Amino acid sequence: MSASALVVKDLRVELSDGSRLVDDASLRVEPGRVLGVVGESGSGKSTLSLALLGHARPGARITGGSVRIGDVDMLALGDRERRRARGGLIAYVPQDPAAALNPALSLRTQLEEAITAGAEERRERIAEVLRAVDLPADAAFLKRRPGQLSGGQKQRVGIAMAIVGRPDVLVLDEPTTGLDVTTQAKVLALVAELCRSRDMAAVYISHDLAVIADVADEVAVMYAGQVVETGSAARLVLAPRHPYTRALLGSVPDSRVRLRLQAIPGRAPAPAPPRQSCRFADRCGFATDACRSAAPRLVALDAPGGRTAVRCLRAEELGAAGTVRVAAPRAEAAPGDAALLAVRGLTAAYGRRPVLFDVDLRVRPGECVAVVGESGSGKSTLSQCIAGLHERTGGEVLLDGAALAPAARRRDALQRREVQYVFQNPYASLNPRATVGRSIGVPLRYFAGLGARARRGRVAELLERVELPAAVADRYPGELSGGQRQRVAIARALASDPRLLICDEVTSALDVSVQAAIVELLRGLQADGLSMLFVTHNFAVVRSLADSVTVLRGGTVVEQGATDRVLDRPEHEYTAALLADVLDVPLAAAG
Repeated sequence: MSASALVVKDLRVELSDGSRLVDDASLRVEPGRVLGVVGESGSGKSTLSLALLGHARPGARITGGSVRIGDVDMLALGDRERRRARGGLIAYVPQDPAAALNPALSLRTQLEEAITAGAEERRERIAEVLRAVDLPADAAFLKRRPGQLSGGQKQRVGIAMAIVGRPDVLVLDEPTTGLDVTTQAKVLALVAELCRSRDMAAVYISHDLAVIADVADEVAVMYAGQVVETGSAARLVLAPRHPYTRALLGSVPDSRVRLRLQAIPGRAPAPAPPRQSCRFADRCGFATDACRSAAPRLVALDAPGGRTAVRCLRAEELGAAGTVRVAAPRAEAAPGDAALLAVRGLTAAYGRRPVLFDVDLRVRPGECVAVVGESGSGKSTLSQCIAGLHERTGGEVLLDGAALAPAARRRDALQRREVQYVFQNPYASLNPRATVGRSIGVPLRYFAGLGARARRGRVAELLERVELPAAVADRYPGELSGGQRQRVAIARALASDPRLLICDEVTSALDVSVQAAIVELLRGLQADGLSMLFVTHNFAVVRSLADSVTVLRGGTVVEQGATDRVLDRPEHEYTAALLADVLDVPLAAAG
């Protein structure tokens, strides 16, 4: 093994037309350390992570550079040798453990596939890695199939499969996206411990700067396929040098203080051939004519807290300033307001298994109530019961004092119109064969009886309300980014002119900049008088948006109260334990 476990030099990945997905990226990771790679969707993070294994997605190819692990260049190996190196020299953990686990095979079978040793050694190594990831190694557990595991267990099995071959380098692509704070904390601690105890290098891909600040030793920030800033994690979040890094940090919510979030204007550019300009110039508040006429190089600089490298013509001039983060005052609802939504003694089950127990909850006009808890706590079941998408087994749900039927199909048109639901995954909730205008137009025709011409005008107004141009109406969901799709889903819900909007994890998979834009959009809707029930595991978003919080544990409400009181002075030990696992960017980064 060389002094560095992983050395990447001038790595380039292109499409067939010469457009670059990754442009001359150079990285170095020492044994026992974690390199975090952060950036928006489309920045090239996942393309880079796959290229480290010598792989490119269909339509792309690796056209230059080297990826050395010790004395082995992954890109110089033949196909058979490269396949053999995957798992032995370098291993990969995908964001979705379902992509790594075969639902038809037992865990034992899948773990054994990665080991070429004899039966006795296979058993010993499987037991070793399962203990390392804090999972049981007994025969009963190994007989299970992936469908019998929780999301956190699946992710830990995915990590076990990656390390059972004892690789020198572990690549993790967004492994904690969508996990609750407790499970996320366990996975991050596991990654750090594995690197220390096994002298293994790791590359951790994420769009979550708080996660990167916690798990990584060094950080590489990517934009439009290029590495634009590198440095120690502590230095980078405290004193970012590149305007893009500062903009990302300005988009991050904080569980400790309610901030006015600052989304980055515009969109990241599509992959393109090399050009003589800064790729961030069109979105940068510091750009000059020089930035648009010369391509900056990645230049090493001395900075407080250690050396850094920055791809910015004005890096020296702008210096190492903290990100400006502005507090956002909370407009409290009047204490005497009657409840718009009242949930009393709600119980629910899946088959014979109870999942909700005697839940009480109320939402006042113009109020946002957050529902938080670990995965499996009953958050989504509660929201679906209120919307009539999961039939409750007991209790009642009232809207303005009138009882709502358990099933949406049994509610009248007015009741269905006044309670609208925005799902976590806009990819699945929008019809891929219908244009945006047609999807938004359906409730306009059904609830308002508008004709085709009136619908077109109203669709344009709704798109403007969620800060999308009217031209988006003619596009299909597949032509939009994830953040744009989520805005369309919100616009479709608003088309019914609802009084209560139920948001189920609507920001969980979004980039921090897109998340900031969605949070600010929802704040504006709340200021217009819309009430919201916001289901999430993200306490920073709770602080940013919610007026009050309901904490669920195992289907039971364990704490309720005003947001600032619950987050600052939790009364239940479970709430305190959840908050102890929350990750935030260090406060000094607020400037």
